[in-house]
Amino acid sequence: MAKTTGIVLRSAYLVFRAAAICAATASPFTAEAQSPSDVPVSVAQVVRQDVPIWLRGLGTVQANYSVQLRARVDGTLTEVPVKEGQDVKQGDLLAVIDPRPYKAILDAAIAKKQQDQAQLANAQMDLARYASLVRQDFASRQQLDTQQAMVKQFTAAIAGDDAQIEAAQLNLSFCYITAPFDGRIGLRNVDPGNVVHSAELAPIISVTQVEPIAVTFTLPQDALPAIMQAMARHSLDVVVFAGDNKTELDRGVLLTPDNTIDATTGTIKLKATFANKRRALWPGQFVNARLLLGTDTNVVAVDGQAVQHGPNGLFVYQVGANATVSVQPIEVSRQEGSLYVVASGLDPGAVVVTAGQSRLQAGTHVAVREAEPTKSGS
Repeated sequence: MAKTTGIVLRSAYLVFRAAAICAATASPFTAEAQSPSDVPVSVAQVVRQDVPIWLRGLGTVQANYSVQLRARVDGTLTEVPVKEGQDVKQGDLLAVIDPRPYKAILDAAIAKKQQDQAQLANAQMDLARYASLVRQDFASRQQLDTQQAMVKQFTAAIAGDDAQIEAAQLNLSFCYITAPFDGRIGLRNVDPGNVVHSAELAPIISVTQVEPIAVTFTLPQDALPAIMQAMARHSLDVVVFAGDNKTELDRGVLLTPDNTIDATTGTIKLKATFANKRRALWPGQFVNARLLLGTDTNVVAVDGQAVQHGPNGLFVYQVGANATVSVQPIEVSRQEGSLYVVASGLDPGAVVVTAGQSRLQAGTHVAVREAEPTKSGS
């Protein structure tokens, strides 16, 4: 029994001794794990560069020309020789209304003119005879005057016939609907065989010009003086993007601002034209428009991710030579996309933190990656 008790006590002593050794040896590692380490950050280099001045607005694509082609005479639609979505040239035949009734009216008007011309010729010959007889006193002056009136009557009738022929020719031409300009055919609303009327509001077919095309967009009224000054020096480029504001659709030129400012919104509407060779722009489409007003040349610019907002204004974390950061207040003149144009506080070549600022304060030691130049905004 005594021997067993001794073994137990010795085992307890060994366990206690091992625990004490472990506690003594563990404390240095724990202290080392809790020591400060370098904060990993991403950085960028401040450089001088040309920064474009973009004015941004929402716009709508508009066709330069768009027409709804309706019947101008009553009749049966006999033919639509174009396909929906087809490109057409000015003067191409688009639809035919039965021309036979109007051709008959034209023929009748021509025949009526020929009849009046024959009567006029006979009246003129009689007038010549009466004039000869009056000189020989074989006819009265009254008969001569009557015959002169008859000649004038037939002359007027022929003038009326010419008007009737012109009207009949015009109505006959309305039976053949042609393209008024180069464009693209829309969806057909009336099929051949239907009777159409000039009083109907529904068009037979539509034609829209898509090359070139226009975009109207709005900007704040405060931008108008700068736009007018820039337009006086040179033409202004306009770039349009899709709804994601990343996919470029086309590049064009500013045509003109509107002649009035919208008093309800305080904005000015502007119109730009685009070649639209890829047909990425479509009438009625909403786009994001950017007007290139000019370029700030050789200015100090910093990546927008580096700029922080503090109680005393804007600042950046600048990395020093010994890989420690300092808080550097800055003043910026404007923001262009992802860039800030720096008016004061930073010099070209400075390295600033662009990611990982949440763990930084003045004097923090950082592990930096290779600095990259700040990219131009767009």
